[in-house]
Parts: sequence; C-alpha cells; structure tokens
Amino acid sequence: MFALLKKEFNSFFASPIAYLVIGLFLVLNGLFLWVFKGDFNILDSGFTDLSPFFLLAPWILIFLIPAITMRCFSDEKKQGTLELLLTKPISKLQIVLGKFFGSLILILIALLPTILYAYTLNQLGNPVGNLDFGSTLGSYFGLFFLVLSYTAIGVFSSTLSDNQIVAFLIAVFTCFIFYIGFEGLYDMTSFKAFDYLSMSAHFRSMSRGVLDTRDLVYFLLITVAFIILTIAVLYREQGKKTNWKTLSLSAFILLCIGFLSVNTYKRFDLTEDQRYTLSDAALNIVEKADSPLIIDIFLEGENFPSEFKRLQSETKQLLEEFSAYNDNIQFQFINPTEDEAKSDENIKQLIQRGLQPMQLSIEENGKTSQAVIFPWALASYNDATVKIPLVKNKLGASQQELVTNSVQHLEYAFAEGFSKLTNPKSKRIAVLKGNNQLPNMNVVDFLKDIREYYLIAPFTLDSVTTNPSKTLKELNTYDLIISAKPTEAFTEKEKLVLDQFTMNGGKSLWLIDQVAMDKDSLYNDRGKNVAIPNDLNLTDFFFKYGLRINPVLVSDLYSAQITLASGDGSQAQFQQYPWFYSPLANPVINHPIVNNINYVKFDFANQIDTIKTSHSNIKKTILLQSSNLSKLEGVPREISLETATQEPNPEEFARTNIPLAVLLEGEFTSAYNNRVKPFELEKPLKKSKPTKMVVISDGDVIKNDVSRKGPEELGFDKWTGQTYGNKEFLINTVNYLLDENGLINIRTKEVKVAFLDPQKVSAEKGKWQALNIALPLLFLALFGIGFNFIRKKKYRK
Repeated sequence: MFALLKKEFNSFFASPIAYLVIGLFLVLNGLFLWVFKGDFNILDSGFTDLSPFFLLAPWILIFLIPAITMRCFSDEKKQGTLELLLTKPISKLQIVLGKFFGSLILILIALLPTILYAYTLNQLGNPVGNLDFGSTLGSYFGLFFLVLSYTAIGVFSSTLSDNQIVAFLIAVFTCFIFYIGFEGLYDMTSFKAFDYLSMSAHFRSMSRGVLDTRDLVYFLLITVAFIILTIAVLYREQGKKTNWKTLSLSAFILLCIGFLSVNTYKRFDLTEDQRYTLSDAALNIVEKADSPLIIDIFLEGENFPSEFKRLQSETKQLLEEFSAYNDNIQFQFINPTEDEAKSDENIKQLIQRGLQPMQLSIEENGKTSQAVIFPWALASYNDATVKIPLVKNKLGASQQELVTNSVQHLEYAFAEGFSKLTNPKSKRIAVLKGNNQLPNMNVVDFLKDIREYYLIAPFTLDSVTTNPSKTLKELNTYDLIISAKPTEAFTEKEKLVLDQFTMNGGKSLWLIDQVAMDKDSLYNDRGKNVAIPNDLNLTDFFFKYGLRINPVLVSDLYSAQITLASGDGSQAQFQQYPWFYSPLANPVINHPIVNNINYVKFDFANQIDTIKTSHSNIKKTILLQSSNLSKLEGVPREISLETATQEPNPEEFARTNIPLAVLLEGEFTSAYNNRVKPFELEKPLKKSKPTKMVVISDGDVIKNDVSRKGPEELGFDKWTGQTYGNKEFLINTVNYLLDENGLINIRTKEVKVAFLDPQKVSAEKGKWQALNIALPLLFLALFGIGFNFIRKKKYRK
C-alpha cells in the first residue's frame, strides 16, 4: 500500500498539471478572500475571522479534488495497467487505500499554505493576536473531514471511466449532490433522510469550530461507503460477480452506525469563549418544546453593513445550535422589503406588532445611503407568539460595540422568548398599595412587560389594622412584593407583616425615596421647590437587613439632560441642559441583572450605605452606582431649574461610586428579633429561609411618563429621543429574584467578537494582499523545485 501511495505521490508531482491545479486553487482563494469585492472578502468584512475561507473552500474543493483524483484509476484503465495492478499480491483494499491516501496527501499539501491566512488575520486584529485559534483549529478539522469524503468520492468516480474528463465530471456532480443537492431536496420535501445526507448541513457547525460526533461519523461513513463501492467496482473489473450479500451487510452496518450516532452523540465547542455551548438553563427550556416552535427572523436583506451581516450569521448559527438539540425548533429568515409591491404594507404590519425598524447608514464607494432593517424575531408556539429583539442598544455605543453587545445577548434573548412560550405562569407578584405608591398609570409599562412572565395582582396592607395574621397569610401566597415609591410611612404592624414575609423566603423589590422631590413639582411650582426628608419609618427595617438609605441627594456630572423653555409664547425655544440630579448609572460588574444593559436613569436619587451585621449571613452586591464625579447634597434644600443653566464647579464633585441599587442575598435576621412585636404571631420566625431583596434608592426608576396619548415606554425621554435601560434593569431584577432555573445567569456569558484594525487594514492592505497571493505560490514553486531536484538526483544514481 505504501509503495502505491508513494507512486501516486511521485507521478502526480512529476507532471505540470499538479502545480497548475494547486496553483489555481491558491490563486482563486487569494483573489476571492483578499482582493475581489464580495461576501468572501475578509478585509472588507471587518472581522478577525476565517469563516469566509471555510465558506468558500468547499466550493473550490469540489473542483480541485476531482482534478487530483480523476487519474487514480481512469489512467490505469486507459493505459491497460489496471489488470496488472489487480494481479499484484496486495488486496483490493490496499490498492484503494494507497490511491486514496496518495490523493489525500496531495490535497493537504494544497491546503497547507492557507495557514498564512490565519497569521495575516492575527496580525491585523484589534488588538493584535485576537484571532480565535480554537475555532480556527476546529474549522480546519472540519475541512479535513470534508476533504476525506470528497476524496473518497473522487477515487470512486475514477473507476467508472477510462476517460479522465468523464471521471472528473462524475466526481464534481456527485460531490455537488452530496454537498448542496440533498439540502435542496430537504427544503422541498422536508424528508429527514435528505437532511442527514447533506454535507453542507454537517459541515456548517464544524466550520465554526464545533465538533459534533454525528458530523464526524457522517463524514467517516461517506468515506467508508465510497471506498467499499470502489472495491466492489474493482472486483467487477476482474470479471468477478458483485457480492450483493457483502454489500448489503456493509450497507446495513453503516446504517446502524449512522442511526446510533444520531441518537448518542457528543458536541465539543473549540471556540475560546464557548459561544456555541448552550447553557443548561437554555437547553432545559428547549427540551420542553414538544411541538413545532417556529421562529421568523426579519434580519434579512442585501445591503447590510458588515457588522449586521455578522449579527445575522451569529443569529443563524445560534438557532442551528438550538435546532440541533430539538428538531421542533424551526426557523427562517424573511426580508420584509424584498417584494417592493408589498414592502410598505409589510413594514406597516411589523410596526403595528411592536417591531420598530432601525435606520442604518451604509458607506460604499465613498457614497452614503440609508437602509431600513428590522432587527427582530417572532417566535410562535401553540398559537402563542412573542417578539424577540436582536439588537442590544447602549447609549453612545459605536456600531461595533452595538453588534458585540447584541451577539452576547442573543442566547438569553431567544431562551427568554422560548421560556415565555413553553413555561406556564406560576410565580405570583404582589404590587403593594396603600402607602401612596405610584399610581397605576406611572407603572403600567413595566407591569405590562412582566405580566408576560408572572401572575400579578395589587395588594394593600390596609387590613393589617384589623386582622394582621390574615394579611400575612395572604401575602405569603405571593413569591415577590414590589413597592414602587411609597410616600406614606409604614406602620409597625405593616413592617412586621413585611418582615415575616421575608422570613418565609419571600423576595422583594423596594424603590424608595428618602427625599421628597420630583421634577413634576419643579415644573408646576415656577421652577423651584424645596427637597425635604421623607420619613417612611423603614430605617430600622433596612438597617437590620444590612443597609441604610440616607436622606441626601446624589448629584453627578455624568447625568441625563433636562429640556427647558426660554422665551414666551410662539417665540419659546426648547434647549437641553445637563441635569446633575439625574445620574446615569453605568453597570461596572458582570452580574446577571446589570450585565450588558444600557445606562439607567435616576431622578433625585439617594445614597445607600451597606452595613456589616453581626447576626445575618447576607451577601451584598452593589448593582448600580454613580460615576467618579459625584457629590452629596443635604436636605432641606431648595432645588431650582435655573441651576441647570449654570456652569458646575468640577472640584465639588469629588465623591466616587455612590451606591444607588443594592442586591441582598442570604438568610436574613428578623427586624423584630428580640423586640416587642406590634401584634401577636403564632410562630414568629427569627431567621429567614435563603431569600433575596433588591433596594433601589429612587422610586422614579420605575416611573413611566404619561402623555396625552397615554403611558410612554419606561426609560424613554421624548425630548432627547433616548431610551435608557430602566425597564431592562427592572425586568432583569424581577427575573433574577424569581428565577429558580438559572436562565438569567446566561446574561453573564461573555462572547467576544474579534474585529480587524481598520486603520491598519487601510494602511497595509496592499502588502497583505500581495503576501497572501504570492507567498502560497512561492511555497508551491519551492516545493516543486525541491521535489524535482531530489527526484533527478535519485534517478541519476
């Protein structure tokens, strides 16, 4: 076998056609990947990623490999040496494997210079060295298995004719059918066998660095099957009858192996950030889909910037991962503007469903154009539908940062959407009333969104005065309480009920103002009002749990803007000024609640102090805090809108990172432990079950504006057009407090999108284009010179 392998290798490189075929392969790769404009151009893509090469390579190899293998047996046939070869004292299997491995080594030599592409990207990355080598190695591994199958098909095809051109065409056609033809048949018929036979379906996940034993077994089965067929043809060439019994047994064994591999498999994610390893929480949700879960993705179009093409491909790859675990997950990409006649109607319908379009600026050939995209998906399951956002906005983020944030958010966005569809509502939330909390119109937007996850009901503590035990019993039927900006003090009886709710393991979300002041009062009182302490009788309550809200105002140079009118009547003009009493809190920790969210806007926030408690085992996490340029202002204090127009003194803003929202987790000690209780309880609890509580030092964080049309979206500023992260922060908070399956923890998953350095690419583009075209050819030339020199030297002796 090895002698035959060596003969194949020597005879191939002894002819100029070898260098022509391999040279053509390298030139085509170089031109498509580094020079020609199009989807395959790596430099234009802007990403440190070899995926364009692994997308292009299978198509070029469809022609390269048959060109190498077409002479394996057809040339032997034509020259009449096949009969002589078959009479040699070696088995048919050894003959076939000799030809097979001889061709395989030639193809691997052709692929070897492409490693230069990885080096180039690594040098052009921002920063240098950001190429994901794990993913690249896995992709090459997938390409190797594809080459195995193509080579086996090519060797088999060469046995069918003594004409090399015919053998070449048969091999090209067969490779084409297996790579893309069966996928087309599956799309038309939905017959599962066609999907399994499709090489492109198996190669896709491998080409991004995910090795699935089902894919590996598939390529090995195809390779073995065509080697067996090649041996069968050689027996027929000797005039022997085809042993159909042996072929049938071989086919049966291969089918059994394929069946077993489909039902018992392992997946290995070689990417550095494990981006294609779905979390257990997500998989648990997907497994519950026992009927088709259909996803329509509207992120489809022709003139997308490269960043959004990347988001599109990452979305597709993630959904393929979901689909790999459950066949009921089905998806399709839809371009709502593809049909110009129906474009306006489609856009109108999507907007009516709450899918707001996004305007993009596209620069091409020095010209800037506008495009409208819909970065949304609709998931439908058992007559229910939810919308899933694909873009993760953040104030001041560049287009690259926006796409990075969006890619990182994709798994959670889809898992959350699937959870809404497959999990029935079971958790109950009580929205506290009776202490002059915010009216329904000011919290309706937030409650409307969390109603998709949980059962919500108002709950008043008024009955505490007459029957506190009954009130506590009813409150304990809820899993979470929300108190949104109470302005009326809590009685001791009410506090004891709330305390015992916590001791029973109840979760709570508090949005508290310790200073009475809001912007509405400023607008209504000629631009001035006095901020005064707001005593809610909760100081000892929170102190026992490990924190204190101080009656001081937080002022921050990094803040939202306020819109003020100057002039009278029709001459009035609106101008925007920085309003230091509206801090913009940017999360700085990787916590599921705040990771990758937009800035959260506060209004007249207070300082939170965390306190060490001797009896409680409480973990305290600061979720949100002010910037490094903050200060505290005591009250009573007159607040005037005129201060917005005055230049601040930066030296006064010397405080840093004042806590504004704190998460408490653990076993709480009762605030009434060792104290006289305001009413008798049958079995008062002194220590809580493990539970959680979030305290936010500003009630306006949950408050949506109300216009003439009705409630505005929470976090939306109609004057600036900005949407802050208030709603997402609060929804994440509630999900974290009530999430027992760990779904919210997916938000901490870090996914890195590696970008090229645009300045470096622009400055050195010509150099790297030349290197990636010329160096592989130079390598091939040096190999040829060296090979022929050694060959001539050998035969001279």
